[in-house]
Amino acid sequence: MSRKVVVEADGGSRGNPGPAAYGALVRDAETHEVLAQRGETIGVATNNVAEYSGLIAGLELVRDHAPDAVVEVRMDSKLVIEQMAGRWKIKHASMKPLAEQARELAPADVTWTWVPREQNGAADALANEAMDEEARTGRPAVVGTIAPAEPDPSPPADDLTAAAPAQSEKGSNPLLGWRGSVHGEPTTLVLLRHGVTDSTVRKLFCGSGGTDPGLNADGEAQAVRAAAWIARKHQVDAIVASPLRRTQETAGFVSRELGLDVALEPGMAEAAFGDWDGHSFAEIMEGWPDELSAWLGSTAVAPPGGETFDAVYERVQAARDRILERYAGQTVVVTSHVTPIKMMVRLALDAPMSVIHAMELAPASITTIAWWPDGTPSLRNFSVVPD
Repeated sequence: MSRKVVVEADGGSRGNPGPAAYGALVRDAETHEVLAQRGETIGVATNNVAEYSGLIAGLELVRDHAPDAVVEVRMDSKLVIEQMAGRWKIKHASMKPLAEQARELAPADVTWTWVPREQNGAADALANEAMDEEARTGRPAVVGTIAPAEPDPSPPADDLTAAAPAQSEKGSNPLLGWRGSVHGEPTTLVLLRHGVTDSTVRKLFCGSGGTDPGLNADGEAQAVRAAAWIARKHQVDAIVASPLRRTQETAGFVSRELGLDVALEPGMAEAAFGDWDGHSFAEIMEGWPDELSAWLGSTAVAPPGGETFDAVYERVQAARDRILERYAGQTVVVTSHVTPIKMMVRLALDAPMSVIHAMELAPASITTIAWWPDGTPSLRNFSVVPD
């Protein structure tokens, strides 16, 4: 009987496009032993180019180290898997030569399998390690090993992707890959900021209890792209939204894309800006100079008639706890606003409140945080703008 191997591949870009890398490994299907693994930076590229590069690298590893094996490819990119399986058309011209190169390398009987992102941690870790190394040295980076790694001593019999990833010579984050076998499945929050409104374009303060605008045409288009991106990247179990109009409308596009209902979570609403709602920063500086100075100087100070950032943090923390309890072990899209999403990131990083002033969150961007059952968080990405 022919040997069976599993290719695990991934790729990512910090900026999309931005500095990019792929990660790929080949694992024996019976022993779960890693036969070869590789992560490499590829310059500036999009997420999709990086993902295809990871696939090509994985198939090259098969060619070089298990040429006669029966192959299954597992990736968390639904786009790449569906295109390679022939179920989706390849529309972008830049993707066609990459797909053709992958087809030339792939055995005729290869199996194409989509897996959730959390089950592709080993390949993701290789890609991120390569990007971190390039950022540290300023030079293109290659990481990984070709020599067989130690197999997982007790892998699940029917779930190859749960096997622990091999460690590179530098080591890797123990939260990636290993935790699942010990701590159970994480609850993954896909935090989606709403698309733009006319108030967003005009840079007006717009919070709870104010004008509550809906999405404009650009905001709707952003929500459509975000919904499609989420459908490609995640197997979503539930959708939760802030009760404000713009977040409910954004969630509506995700709901239609995924066929899921939307539950409301008041704790994820934007901060209340009170008398400042509907005004620009310049107008507030002119009309409330002393109040603005006090607000900028302390998160315990509220705008006139509004809400402190400290209070927002407390209710976001309570909302986080409710979501984790209700949707334990699931993937949840949470449509929200700038301030609550920043507070979620602060929670994940266990950072001081001042960190929220160092974050810039784009409209209709996606930030992903996984919380493991023991309470350990993992920030997967921040302010990714879907293409």
